[in-house]
Amino acid sequence: MREQLWVAHVGEDNARWLSTESRTARLASEYRPRDVGGGRIELSALALGASRELGEEEDGYITDDGDGLRVWVADDAFELLLVEN
Repeated sequence: MREQLWVAHVGEDNARWLSTESRTARLASEYRPRDVGGGRIELSALALGASRELGEEEDGYITDDGDGLRVWVADDAFELLLVEN
């Protein structure tokens, strides 16, 4: 069975922060964004679901609208792209 993963290029500082300091980074490992290097984060389906629970005032929240699936850090939005593993 293939695992669905979403990847976003958010920059090294944001990737580090999202994977270690965000509210979802304190959850069980399967619910956390992962810093995969090169300024990228990776979210599993479970991590994506957990991030969708964040409020828009929190860094790492997710929007899914006409502009696509995006993760937000401060006022910056980063597109999440689906990859199948």
